[in-house]
Amino acid sequence: MPLTLEPRKSLGQHFLHDPGIIGKLIKAIAPDPKDKMVEIGCGLGALTLPLLRTVKTIQVIELDKRMTEHLMKTVNDKNRLVIHNDDALKINFQLLTNRSNSLRVVGNLPYNISTPLLFHLLNYRAVIKDIHVMLQKEVATRITAKPGGKDYGRLTVMLSPWIDAETCFNVGPGAFNPPPKVKSTVLRLKPRINPRFPLKHEKNFSALVSRAFSMRRKTLRNSLRGWLSQEQITSVGIDPNTRPERVSPEEFGKLAEFKLDKFSSES
Repeated sequence: MPLTLEPRKSLGQHFLHDPGIIGKLIKAIAPDPKDKMVEIGCGLGALTLPLLRTVKTIQVIELDKRMTEHLMKTVNDKNRLVIHNDDALKINFQLLTNRSNSLRVVGNLPYNISTPLLFHLLNYRAVIKDIHVMLQKEVATRITAKPGGKDYGRLTVMLSPWIDAETCFNVGPGAFNPPPKVKSTVLRLKPRINPRFPLKHEKNFSALVSRAFSMRRKTLRNSLRGWLSQEQITSVGIDPNTRPERVSPEEFGKLAEFKLDKFSSES
C-alpha cells in the first residue's frame, strides 16, 4: 500500500505495509463473518481492508482523524465501518457490544501506550473474547516470560491471572513505514473472567508485586520487610531468600493473602 499520509512520531505511528505479514496476521486472527471486530489504530487500513473481506462490520478506534478520513474514502460501503475518533485509553469497551465474551480486538499498538492499553482492555475482560496485537518484541517477551529469567517481572505477574498469552510470530522493522528501531511480535491474548489462581484482593496483589519488583535484586525477606515476616513467607512454601524473579504468579497470589491492610496502606 503506497504511503499517502505522513506518519506522526508523536502518535507512535508505524504503518504496516508488508503483504506477507498482513496475510499471516489475518490467518492468526481467523476472522468470521459474525465477529464483533474492533481495531485499535487503523493506520492506512492495511489490516482493516483485508478484515472487511470477511467480517460484516468493523469498529475502528483511531485518534488521528486523517487516518479515518482516508479509510472512509477507501471503503465503498461506509456503513460497514463504525468510527471512534478517540483515544483507545479512554474508550469504554463495554459500550461497544451488548453481549459478553463477544469483542475481538486487533491492532498494531503504538509502542508508547501498549502496556497501559493492555491493562485498560483487561478492565473490560467480560466482553472481550480475544486480542491479537502487534507489540514491541521486548514487551511481548516480558508478557510471556517464565519465572527465573531476566524478562520475567512485574508486567508478567500482573497480567498472568487475567490472560492466556500465546506468541504468534515475530515481525522485522522492514514490515513498517517508517521502520521502527526495534523488532515486533504478534501476541494472541485470551482474557479470563475468573483469575487463573485464587485472588481475592487484586489491589493488594498489585501492591505486593510492585513492591517486590521495585527491588528485584533483593530477596523477599528484604524487599518485603515490614510487610511480611519470614515465617509468613515460609508458610506458603517459599524460601524467604528467594528473589522475586523466581516467584511464580500463583505464589505471589498466596503471599497477597497476608496483612491485607498493610499492602493497601503502602500501595
